[in-house]
Amino acid sequence: MKISLWVVFYLTLSGLPGIGQIKMREIDELIDKTDPGWPLIQKWVKDATNKVEIFPCDILRAKDALYKTQVTTHSIMGAVIYHTGGISIDNGWIRIIASGSDKLNRSLMDWNMGKTFKEIGDVAAFLLIADDAAGGFYAINGGGLGKDLGKIYYLSPDDLEWDSLDISYTDFILFCFNGDLNKFYKNIRWKNWPEEVSKLDGNRVYNFYPFLWTKEGRDVNKTSRKSVPVEEVYRLKMEIMH
Repeated sequence: MKISLWVVFYLTLSGLPGIGQIKMREIDELIDKTDPGWPLIQKWVKDATNKVEIFPCDILRAKDALYKTQVTTHSIMGAVIYHTGGISIDNGWIRIIASGSDKLNRSLMDWNMGKTFKEIGDVAAFLLIADDAAGGFYAINGGGLGKDLGKIYYLSPDDLEWDSLDISYTDFILFCFNGDLNKFYKNIRWKNWPEEVSKLDGNRVYNFYPFLWTKEGRDVNKTSRKSVPVEEVYRLKMEIMH
């Protein structure tokens, strides 16, 4: 199942000059009762090779998050937002943002507001959709990261540039569920990371010193680290990159 046409349309708008906001659809228009994406996600969770934890959601928060995102529950993104408070991968190493929960108290659009757009209804050059415990960020491209609209980009803890993964949101979910994360994060994971990360709050990440993108910080096991609010790391990265 590919990302919904509405998402592609929404993201495409952000690359067009002179367009400030999208027309908001009501929540009933966004809930697909004939062909929802959630049963497919449930099957993927059951068959996943990586550890997947679905955080429970509050129905009011779920409706609010879905309305603000303006995607239908037919899409994988819409189903994730509406049916989960977030998703934890590999004992909390990756945190997929949805409607918010006690363990991951961030909803998708509220988390992006003030970072990738100013007000709900504004179009965004990209949307932050997930992050990892090492301070890496995943975003779906709306035209601000490259010409490949709808593709997922990754800002690694040891890099100061967004890199295209050349995959859709649906492919990203499947990567989280079944991908070789040890290989993908081979230069980022430190000794004994599972024990530390399993205790980490979903709104915090590790900050390293020396920074991992410096010559002195290339060996993650020789750096010092402490947990800090995820927003602190994101703001720091944006300031340095710009």
